[in-house]
Order: sequence, then structure tokens, then C-alpha cells
Amino acid sequence: MVPSCAEGGVLGIICASVASVMGTEAIKLITGIGETLLGRLLVYDALEMSYRTITIRKDPSTPKITELVDYEQFCGVVADDAAQAAKGSTITPRELRDWLDSGRKLALIDVRDPVEWDIVHIDGAQLIPKSLINSGEGLAKLPQDRTAVLYCKTGVRSAEALAAVKKAGFSDAVHLQGGIVAWAKQMQPDMVMY
Repeated sequence: MVPSCAEGGVLGIICASVASVMGTEAIKLITGIGETLLGRLLVYDALEMSYRTITIRKDPSTPKITELVDYEQFCGVVADDAAQAAKGSTITPRELRDWLDSGRKLALIDVRDPVEWDIVHIDGAQLIPKSLINSGEGLAKLPQDRTAVLYCKTGVRSAEALAAVKKAGFSDAVHLQGGIVAWAKQMQPDMVMY
């Protein structure tokens, strides 16, 4: 498995090298001058100081891109309202374990997508995807008589869902810091991860 940038680290100078190529490509696309890399992949090997170009064939079954994705969500950045909602409403995996062991009345809500739920989830959790919470449809499924504890994979989506849940009046709702990844590392190391 390939490590993420956070796991493997990134050499800053490589970012600058790639950024200069990307900037050049953007200028060529905007002005219509030169030959762009459309349909080709440029591979940069900093250790060998070499470039390779690979021609890529279009997959006819791939859907066309017709709109921009949410940049903050794509980058895994917590939006301002989510960060605000998470202040004072974030619990650690250890705190969640203590709550579960004490018998505290809580509802463990997994806000990931069903395909992620099928791979792994915390025992006793209920699946209510973030998309359903944001649309309002999932809010009706949240219990009124227990503290809602939201979690996702790493804590970004659950913080965003927490903002919507708090706006809907669930003032005691919290989310799990670091998501199921942190839970697995700290509380259940034998848990399957993806």
C-alpha cells in the first residue's frame, strides 16, 4: 500500500518543481500556446533528475467532469463552521472508551458512506451518512434522549456533520477526534483499516 503524504513525508523542493510544471501547463491551456500534457502523464524522478512522459488512453466509461469539487473537503480541511462546532465538542478515543465502559447513554453515529461502513465500523454504531445529515433527512434518525457521538474516517467529515447537527439543536452532540483511524490505533489495533 502506498503511504499518504502525512505518513511518507514530502520533500518541499519537489513540490516547487512540480508546481513550476503545473504553472507552465496552466499558462499553455489559458493562452492556447504550445503543446499541453493533455492525454499524457509526466513522471518526475528527483533522485535521478529525469522526466518520462506516458501516454494515457481515455476510458470511454469515465464520466465527464462538469463541476468543481469542494476544495476544502477534497483537501481534508475542516471548514470554519465545522471547526467552530468542534470546539469543546470533541472527544478522544480514550474518552469514548470510558463513556462506553461507564454505560453512559450515547448514540454512536458513523457519518461515512455505506461502502466504508461495510469495510469496518465501531460495534454498536449506527450509519447515518454525512450527506443525509446535511440534507436534513438524517437528522430525524438522531436520538433525542442520548448524546450523539459522530465519527468518520479521520475526523474531518464528522466535524462537518457536527456543525449541521448542532445547528439542528443537538447541542450536546460531539465528534470523535481522529475518527475510526484513531480509534483503531489507540483502542482496537486489530481492527481492519482501509
